[in-house]
Amino acid sequence: MMTKEENEMLTRVGPGTPAGELLRRYWHPVAVARELSEENPTKSVRVLGEDLVLFKDKRGKVGLLADRCAHRGASLLYGRVEERGIACAYHGWLYDTEGSCLECPAEPAGSKFYLTVKHRAYPVQRFLGFYWAYMGPLPAPEIPRFDIWLRKDGRRGIAIYPILDCNWLQSMENSVDPAHLQILHLDTTRPFKAPNTTRGFIDEIASYEFREVPFGIMKRRVFKSGFVDEHPLIFPNNLRQSNSTQFRVPIDDTHTWHVHILFEPTEDGSVVEQSEEEITVEYIENFKNPPHALYPLAGYTMHQPLAQDCMAWESAGPIWDRTQERLGTSDRGIVMFREMLKRESAKVQSGLDPIGVYRGDHPMIDTKLGEALESGQYGDRPVKRIWSLRDEDRRDIIGPPPRKEPARDVA
Repeated sequence: MMTKEENEMLTRVGPGTPAGELLRRYWHPVAVARELSEENPTKSVRVLGEDLVLFKDKRGKVGLLADRCAHRGASLLYGRVEERGIACAYHGWLYDTEGSCLECPAEPAGSKFYLTVKHRAYPVQRFLGFYWAYMGPLPAPEIPRFDIWLRKDGRRGIAIYPILDCNWLQSMENSVDPAHLQILHLDTTRPFKAPNTTRGFIDEIASYEFREVPFGIMKRRVFKSGFVDEHPLIFPNNLRQSNSTQFRVPIDDTHTWHVHILFEPTEDGSVVEQSEEEITVEYIENFKNPPHALYPLAGYTMHQPLAQDCMAWESAGPIWDRTQERLGTSDRGIVMFREMLKRESAKVQSGLDPIGVYRGDHPMIDTKLGEALESGQYGDRPVKRIWSLRDEDRRDIIGPPPRKEPARDVA
């Protein structure tokens, strides 16, 4: 059980909050890159409680600025994109991608007033089909070199899931809750029924282990069959599961952007040269009806694992009151994650970098992707692929376990 003050500390993400300042030390995907074009050169972005505008000037440079013009607050979303930047539609104040004001047209000739104006701006990088933003103090760190993002022996795609109507921590704590898989997903991960709907397939598990690694928490689930599944929570808001990384980017305190970056290896291990423009994008239909209603007014389809997850995260409320919970032995990964969040937030408050922040060149980071791909399994069930970029291969149902022939007497 947490105190009210601890719950507030870990869930609030606006500027100046402990969790908000911690999250601002990392790069986050904030928009699908192809959504920004010559025809649509501006896009509204809300992240970590801040309203921003993403834009591409006519030289192809991309900027991320506070949405409200520094003059009198008109939205820059409706600004006119020019060679040097974006001009507010209201009075023409012109900003470049770094937030420097280049002109205030209505000021007297020869006025240097524009030199006194500096608009809030954040660094942007295009990577893996997204525009990424860093919202912390400069200099910005590097985007980490995780194996699933940099390996060349496969193709990548991205999947954009419906916005979660709940706090980011509810979805992230799920990443260190391996016990839910065999119960919550008992009817969407097997082609056969569980022997008991209360216990689901939990009796297949021999043990759970959690250990801290330099970039987060490695989970280890050991099945009674002998199969071992290891995959990490990448601190602070990313899960590497099978051949995907799943970002939970806080929009604000009560909404979360949920996106997946998929990696599909080539059958023969051959290298693929895939450009940014060739990365596939899929937009997943909403799991709720009505789509934008909150529980209990919304009904969940429950037709696939992520729809079931969405129900579990959202039905706890916009921000789950952790003073009311009762944690058990199987929740020790959640306890570890919370303690890490508190510890790393304290480091940030002391002016230090938290874990998983990389400065300068560094080797590719091993998340045990290789073992996951080589096993060809998820849990202890063989699969062709969990997530595929090809529609005909995409599947939510995990195949049946290997069958053993009954023992026969030898004559």
